[in-house]
Amino acid sequence: MDLTQRQERVLACVVAGYSKTGEPVGSKAVSEELGVSSATVRNEMAGLIELGLLEQPHTSAGRVPSQRGYREYIDRLMPPKPLEEREKRIFDSMLLGSAHDPEGLLLRAAQLLAGASQCMAAATTPNGAGTVIKAVQFVQTARRRAMLLLLSSAGSMKTKVFRCDFDLTPELTRLFFRVFNERVTGKRAEDITPAFAQSMAASLGEMYVLLGPPLQALLETARDTAETQVLLSGQMNLLFYPELEQRGVRRVLDFLERRENLLRLLEAKPGKAQVLIGREIGRAELEDVSLAVARYQVDGQDAGSLCTLGPVRMDYPRLTAILEYLARQVGGLLTGLSREGQE
Repeated sequence: MDLTQRQERVLACVVAGYSKTGEPVGSKAVSEELGVSSATVRNEMAGLIELGLLEQPHTSAGRVPSQRGYREYIDRLMPPKPLEEREKRIFDSMLLGSAHDPEGLLLRAAQLLAGASQCMAAATTPNGAGTVIKAVQFVQTARRRAMLLLLSSAGSMKTKVFRCDFDLTPELTRLFFRVFNERVTGKRAEDITPAFAQSMAASLGEMYVLLGPPLQALLETARDTAETQVLLSGQMNLLFYPELEQRGVRRVLDFLERRENLLRLLEAKPGKAQVLIGREIGRAELEDVSLAVARYQVDGQDAGSLCTLGPVRMDYPRLTAILEYLARQVGGLLTGLSREGQE
């Protein structure tokens, strides 16, 4: 859409003002910001209304951006808003506290995003499709208990405590380690099925008596690794936006209860954060909100998403900067975990 330079400045000013206050923006405020007369601003606003980029909620009220106006702003007018180094250091220190636990790290990223945006945020665990098992570790936790740790190529780590009917020894845990890594390392997590377990048990002969409990633990951790999970934070933040109303928030929360719905929406392309506004999302429950998504990578491969969902009047320059930064940092930390598991 071809806009004059003045129309672009008026639209950007209305978007910024409405995003900050939630109140319609009047011509006087815009004229003071741009240094032109109120009459000039009103003429430009009238033209933007005709183009479908602004709306006038009430006869005597100011103007607000339409969803189409927000799209024009994001695609063509949105200025970059880099994070301050101080803010980056705060994010980094918070993430590092959970860097040893992939799911804990992703949940922390969602919590940071929800807190910074004052919206709902979510993170998905690394995509399980095609995920390869990198290593299986065993840690004895009691006389007859041990923990199986399954490390994947996507940077995830799943654990399961199992109990044996006999006393464990260092020699037995080394046997578990050798047998399991010889037979499952390099295989896809989705291929570790009950049929695979039965075949493996049959090939173990008399050793199956010893390896039955850890084999069951392997089945469960492989299944969890192959499934993508959605970690949510900040759902109640949506209650503080009057434009969403209670019924609208309830519809959004009901939608989020069905995690598979959100998973389908988060299949964005890697790279910069992407924003879907209202009706662009394609769901009636989400027509009054916006969804911003950034993908993270593990070892150079697309792995999962960070996203935030909130009212259409979000601070998009700041939001996209936070999303992209957190996605890069999460991907880097998960890559480090994945490589540690290979050593």
